[in-house]
Amino acid sequence: MDIGSLIFDDMDQIDFTGPFEVLSRLPGSSYRVYGVTGAPVRDIRGLTIVPDAAIADAPPLDVLHVPGGQGVDVLMENEEVLAWLRKQSGNVVLSVCTGALLLGAAGLLTGRRATTHWASVHLLPELGAEVVDQRVVVDGDWVFAAGVTAGIDAALTLAARLHGDEVAQGIQLHMQYAPEPPFDAGTPETAPAVVLEAARADMAAVTRRRLTTIRRIVSGHAHP
Repeated sequence: MDIGSLIFDDMDQIDFTGPFEVLSRLPGSSYRVYGVTGAPVRDIRGLTIVPDAAIADAPPLDVLHVPGGQGVDVLMENEEVLAWLRKQSGNVVLSVCTGALLLGAAGLLTGRRATTHWASVHLLPELGAEVVDQRVVVDGDWVFAAGVTAGIDAALTLAARLHGDEVAQGIQLHMQYAPEPPFDAGTPETAPAVVLEAARADMAAVTRRRLTTIRRIVSGHAHP
């Protein structure tokens, strides 16, 4: 089974490394990482990650993993990347966080049940998706994760679908994935009002810019 992740500048590395930790443990799988070019990429916090190859050199993938992060804003209008996503999306797809917006920009979300980061979930209908307010959403052979750390949950869900519950549970145990966060502030519904207000203000400009980009794409005025 050939599994591949797209990585890019200004992605959120947990969107990539969380699912990678899960899916790279699947028996009988080959996991490779693809950049827009073969050059190293830097995530939004400055972590450098080196791809195995450029997307142009990727074979047909059995599982395509698309992370998110602020870097999707540029890639949503990169026709080389969008064409590659269309070509590679015929089998199993794992979308994490705002990776869903990138898939939507490629025209791949029409009629799909999907989710993404809570600050961008209202953008999904602009791309033809049906929003489902869940941490993990399964639509056929596609699995969507909400924001960032939800990618681990989604990857475990996908692992179970591909190899059965026992294999997925074994991976979970090896990872000792049993989170007990010190605060109940991980969703807009549970976060204190002052924390939620600050987070919304922090992301407002990015969200507005994304909406403008998406509407330009949908209206047919996008350019690579």
